[in-house]
Amino acid sequence: MFIGRKEEIKELSALLGEIGKAGMIYGKRKIGKTTLIREALQYSDKTNVYYECIKGSMQENIDGLTAELVHCGVVPGGVRFESMADMFRFLNTLPGLFNIVIDEYPYLKSMTDGKTVDSMFQTIIDNRLKNCNLLLSGSHIRIMRDLLKENNALYGRFQCIFQLKDLSYHTTAAFYPEKSAYAKIAHYAVFGGSPYVNLFLSPENDLRENILHTILNINSPVFLYASHLLMSDFTSTLQAERIFSVIGNGSKRYSEIESKLCIEKTGALNKQLTPLIEMEQIRRTLPINRENDNKKATYELSDNLLRFYYTYVYKQKSALEMLGAAAFYDAYVEPTITEFISRRFEEICRDYFSLLARAGRLKGVRNIGRYYYDDSKNKKNGEFDVVLEYFDGYDVYEAKFLQKPMDLTMQHHEAGQIREIRDFAVRSIGFISANGFAETEEGYNYLDGNALYQLD
Repeated sequence: MFIGRKEEIKELSALLGEIGKAGMIYGKRKIGKTTLIREALQYSDKTNVYYECIKGSMQENIDGLTAELVHCGVVPGGVRFESMADMFRFLNTLPGLFNIVIDEYPYLKSMTDGKTVDSMFQTIIDNRLKNCNLLLSGSHIRIMRDLLKENNALYGRFQCIFQLKDLSYHTTAAFYPEKSAYAKIAHYAVFGGSPYVNLFLSPENDLRENILHTILNINSPVFLYASHLLMSDFTSTLQAERIFSVIGNGSKRYSEIESKLCIEKTGALNKQLTPLIEMEQIRRTLPINRENDNKKATYELSDNLLRFYYTYVYKQKSALEMLGAAAFYDAYVEPTITEFISRRFEEICRDYFSLLARAGRLKGVRNIGRYYYDDSKNKKNGEFDVVLEYFDGYDVYEAKFLQKPMDLTMQHHEAGQIREIRDFAVRSIGFISANGFAETEEGYNYLDGNALYQLD
């Protein structure tokens, strides 16, 4: 089942419809790169050759790609090439047209000088694509992004560049289309937008059953995905996992993480966080009104499934194995799962407005995010989590993931807190309630869970 990525398919198919072009696709593991490539190749009338690199020598990978060329009937058996350049030089002598896909390109650089590999492919792209298109793909985001830097030999060589990210909450809902908006929000908050993960969910099961059969099933591919994601990309896996565990469910300030990890304040934590941020495993965000105030920066896990795993499972694996999934869920997950989803719901609400803005349906909006306030008069500070900035002020929304409709008492309380903040130019106040509203009142903006899925 192929869901979403319509624009990517359109652009990639257009590239593959030409000749002599090079493209690049990258994104974290299990994000759908290979599936996207294979889907686009279906629309091409050229001979398609797909090869996934191994963690081996350059010659081993040359031999592996050669074997795939033989399998596709492009070259005869028994042919052996000494270099990638020789291979593409030979392909240029053939009468056919080819799409050559080299997946996990960073593995080519694992046992060879990386600059030499990039330089070799620069020569191939510049001189050896007379009857070929070339796609390079990879999961190591940092290494793939290096190819786009001005000091890299491959800089400016790609006609088409895609970074695949998780599907949006709106697109992901297609994996469980019959569920209520409340249930869709809950599933996305736990499982995120990875197509790979969502294919293991049963649309008929409720949230508890899907959690039991996947992330709490130690034999499930979803459990293995969450528990092993860091191992292949980080040399200091243990420290990365400790950082993930500290951040867990919710955002944390730098000083909080430093304190919980018992790291001396020497900048060591920053060195450990930087590769995790570059790999987009961790996200660093700032309030929209304090974008230059590093003290207000917070760190959170980018992947919803990893948030769940490091919040509930990582430190309690032995209890999971001892109790079994059902009893573990009741003891460790059930008491706080609504709070867990609530934190993710705020992000879904921000994404909703972002999708509207990108579709041209929010005129005049300048930024979307969190707003930090420091009310010295009332001796309190905090953040409003869903705020839209305009030239003349802010639209503020309170987002609530409640098991029942939001009543007027709660609305008045939340609105009162917003109005208390001095020097805060509020244009309007609104509420987003996953389960709707018991009552509404003039003067407020209202969005229920269903509205979040009605973007068309």
